[in-house]
Amino acid sequence: MELTILGDIVIIFALSTFVNLLFTRLKIPTAVGYLITGIIAGPHLLALVHEEQNIEILAEIGVILLLFTIGLEFSLKHLVRIRRIVFFGGLLQVALTASVFYALSSFFEMSWEGSLFMGFLIALSSSALVLKLLQERSELTSNYGRTVLGILIFQDLLLVPLLLFTNLLGNPSADIGREIFLLLGKTALIMGIVYAGNKWLLPKLLHAIALAKNQELFNMSIFLICFAIALLTYQLGMSLAFGAFLAGLMISESEYSHNAFGNLIPFKDTFTSFFFVSIGMLLNLSFVQENILLVAGAVLLVVVLKMLIGSITGFILGHTFRGIVLIGFALSQVGEFSFILAKVGYNHGILSGFSYQLFLAVTVITMALTPIFMNISLPIANWFLKFNLPRFLVNGLFPLKEVDIPDFKNHLVIIGKDSSALKLSIMAKQYDMKHVSVIFDPTIAKEKMNAGDNVVYGDAVNEPILLKAHVDVADVVVISIGDIIPSMAIIGKIKKINSQAFVIARVRDIENVQQLFKIGADQVFPEKFEIAIDFFNRVLMRRLYPQKKINRMMAQIRSMSLGAFSEKDMVNQPSLFDQLPNVNISAITIDTNAVAEGKTLGEIDLRKKTGVTLLAIRRGDEMIEHPVLKTQFIAGDIAYVLGDPAQVNLASELFSV
Repeated sequence: MELTILGDIVIIFALSTFVNLLFTRLKIPTAVGYLITGIIAGPHLLALVHEEQNIEILAEIGVILLLFTIGLEFSLKHLVRIRRIVFFGGLLQVALTASVFYALSSFFEMSWEGSLFMGFLIALSSSALVLKLLQERSELTSNYGRTVLGILIFQDLLLVPLLLFTNLLGNPSADIGREIFLLLGKTALIMGIVYAGNKWLLPKLLHAIALAKNQELFNMSIFLICFAIALLTYQLGMSLAFGAFLAGLMISESEYSHNAFGNLIPFKDTFTSFFFVSIGMLLNLSFVQENILLVAGAVLLVVVLKMLIGSITGFILGHTFRGIVLIGFALSQVGEFSFILAKVGYNHGILSGFSYQLFLAVTVITMALTPIFMNISLPIANWFLKFNLPRFLVNGLFPLKEVDIPDFKNHLVIIGKDSSALKLSIMAKQYDMKHVSVIFDPTIAKEKMNAGDNVVYGDAVNEPILLKAHVDVADVVVISIGDIIPSMAIIGKIKKINSQAFVIARVRDIENVQQLFKIGADQVFPEKFEIAIDFFNRVLMRRLYPQKKINRMMAQIRSMSLGAFSEKDMVNQPSLFDQLPNVNISAITIDTNAVAEGKTLGEIDLRKKTGVTLLAIRRGDEMIEHPVLKTQFIAGDIAYVLGDPAQVNLASELFSV
């Protein structure tokens, strides 16, 4: 029995484990590790893998699952909302890139067919790589992330027309009218299937399967839908990956999309690794070594020009300078679907063998550089912003209309655009708490402005933005960003403007707590740590532990994990009452015809007869603090008394019937 493919898989897993362990310690993205694994194991270096065709099949499954999960996270409603980005932004980016590289290829004396084909090849960017990185960075729904996603969707939609175009370039005698008519018919058929499946078929089918309460059956049905739609689109001449994306879109509107997404994650990550490995295997190191200067120059040219064109597209779409730079870096590589086109073009004789090898080398290298580029894009954008750039470039072509913020004092300022910050704003609004939100995402900012909220759009690292939110007279500032560097910068600015403001900051990991306290935060919320504590708190409450004991246990856990900084954390800290276990504050209602009704505090001599201390009286909506001897008790009042259980019982005899 032949087990060659199993041996190849073992080799890939072993190499990937070793390379990724090293890259994780060096904080280099794992996608680069998989590309390096492919280069090492591929036929052009150690030739460890024998069944490359089988690895390519596993890689194709990886791309299918990746695009399917992206479709699950997306939705048709979202696609409609960003249609301007998809069709206008995508067309603009592809047209500009194809035109520039057509001109450059012509300059190097390629045929017009080869030049035009090369222009379209380089115009495409990597959906699989870029969207995976955006998912890992939780930036897929950010302002710039939506634009990158929209442009990549357009590029994927363009794959089918480009395949048709490649066939026409390679076969000039083909009937163009017939081919275009067939393409339009297939497109209309697919759109109809997606619409019908999304609206009628899949919700009912998934509901019926879910009623069986069999997780294995549910998972199998999800795989069936994913691969069936992918296969259907492939049979109609489109890519498997695009079909998987459409399948994800069809399920995304149902109530079962989150369950499907969670179940697919382990499979997606495993199979996606094969995709990047298979890409790495294509790199011919001998060709690169023999033509090192040409390859390096081509890589530099492709990266710089694609980055500039992507940035220009972002600028025309109205992004701020930061968004422009981030979009440019995210679209600076050549994509995986270009491999499909390049192979067809090479088989049709549109590309020479030398041009094909040069294209493969440039594509693999630019993809390997992409994670690094995306990591350095924000620091580079921030560095450029230190210079006196034109205002229209910094704020974008379509800056948001500024909202006049009332002259608040002693109000709450919420900085951040994540779900925690947005929900905090909703809670504050519900209970009429004066607050201002500072949001660095024009789409979210515009939505909140339209809802009537007090919103300042901009980066809170900039002092003028903080002053616009009246941080100088705020009493509490909540920073819900998560990233440690900008959080530290914002806290430093806030404390410089208003040293009395109570600053609460969120961080992802407990390791960053000390840094924020040292820079001036008054309270730090280590997200992952506090979630674990909250879980444990709920377990203890379920087990009916006394609240005082729970508080002491929580304080001990924080002390063990946060050290000296646990003393600054006011959540669940033991109070004086935790040290006096028999003393409580109790609320007692004054009944009609009770001994105390109609009498004053002095007349019933409460302290002497019972031993309790009267702290306050609630009368309707009014709270009477520090009652005096002349304060009279009225039926319906609620008396708040301090004492041990025996003393409270004596007081109850005076207040209750």
